[in-house]
Amino acid sequence: MLPPEHPPLPALTRAESAFVDSWLEAVDLLGRTNPARATHTYSALRAAQALVGRATALREALTWMHERGESEVHAHTLARALRVLDGERRAGRVTVPHNRGVGPT
Repeated sequence: MLPPEHPPLPALTRAESAFVDSWLEAVDLLGRTNPARATHTYSALRAAQALVGRATALREALTWMHERGESEVHAHTLARALRVLDGERRAGRVTVPHNRGVGPT
């Protein structure tokens, strides 16, 4: 049995692709530094150090879009790309998890 096919990515410019990829990489790193989810300081530290580079890549992707005359972010199309790339789950690691029956501290 074959695994289910993922929906195709929407057509994106190279700059939009770089924007989406850089944003997802930054979100992944933020998830690894989330105090409510992290398990070790060293891995959180490494993620925080790498975040600087990903933030730079994100800025460069947006600069590239702006310089190319891409003045609008096509949120609907980019959101479709993020969903295909598992962006909802990845971004969910940045949030504070729900209280699971534990009383207030």
